[in-house]
Amino acid sequence: MLQGQRLIISHPFPLTCHTLRSSPTLPHFSLKLLGKPKPFHLPLASHGSDHKPQTKTQDDGIPTDDVKIIAKFKTRHNYIRVLQVSRRADHPFAGSRLLLLDSPGNIHSISFLFKSLTNTYFDVFATLPPILPPGPIGILGFGAGSAARLMLELYPELRIHGWELDPSVVAVGREYFGLEKLEKQYPDRLYIYIGNALKASIRNGFAGILVDLFSKGSLIPELQDPTTWQRLRKSLRKGGRIMVNVGGSCVEAEDERRNGKMVMEETLKAMHMVFGDKLFILNLGSRKDEDSSLALTGEFAGLDLDAWKKALPRSLKGYVDMWAAYQDFQLSCFSFHSRIRCLLKVEILPGLKVSNFSWTVLLLIW
Repeated sequence: MLQGQRLIISHPFPLTCHTLRSSPTLPHFSLKLLGKPKPFHLPLASHGSDHKPQTKTQDDGIPTDDVKIIAKFKTRHNYIRVLQVSRRADHPFAGSRLLLLDSPGNIHSISFLFKSLTNTYFDVFATLPPILPPGPIGILGFGAGSAARLMLELYPELRIHGWELDPSVVAVGREYFGLEKLEKQYPDRLYIYIGNALKASIRNGFAGILVDLFSKGSLIPELQDPTTWQRLRKSLRKGGRIMVNVGGSCVEAEDERRNGKMVMEETLKAMHMVFGDKLFILNLGSRKDEDSSLALTGEFAGLDLDAWKKALPRSLKGYVDMWAAYQDFQLSCFSFHSRIRCLLKVEILPGLKVSNFSWTVLLLIW
């Protein structure tokens, strides 16, 4: 959300999500990250060099002099902007290229010139293949290919089928994010389709599915419907799993009524109705007001965690231990607003609208 006149980057992130907005008065970009993983890799010191270490975190601002907009246009589905962050920037995003979509400026793809790992939720997506049965992975919400690029490099036998609704997003990926080169490099391993990702299917089913579906800065409404998850489960092979960027409080939607935390909770509730105790959550947020989460389906009992870690690069191993079982306790009442809704059973009155003032009074009473 716009704070004063600062530029905001958040992420549908889960990264699910960065958001960026411009300001004509202040000379910096202020960042919020959705889907920002906690770092597990150790920083490498270069002995005998004059390299200056970064002093900023992902939550710090980037000077506008270090950010260049290289493409900006609207399509039927998105408000597309491509940003280039200078390699000189004192920031973890230095040298990156960012794809923003929709009015809130949700970042759907990120790439670096000299490294594959992004230190965003895309890295968590890349931990999925080692615990899947043999077979292809589907990416629903392909963006410019950040997750696909990383997984193709890490797993030489992996085949990926990606779905993206907006053809302009794929075109931007090919022109500015190296997607065209990636397609030529892996012609028998990467397949991209334009269309409704929820209708994705392949013969014999997917070994795994990554879901990263946001529109207008919010998880699409279909993900709060259990029938969506029933259909997706049927598209899996035996032993297959689904990993989902479910966003969180850091997600900023165009419609302020679609609060990121509450939409996340409704999505998890819908998933729990289908997957039961075979649903696990990984929270990436370091603060309650900026949290972001991913969900994973499938059995954990009997899963060899050591073997899973062994199959991953060192910087990704830590995510294995971050998964926790989902507990369904009355609409997943994590946030104050959800607790009040549960307490008053507002969910049985779908037409009821409560003002911010009323919420304040209810919270004080509670």
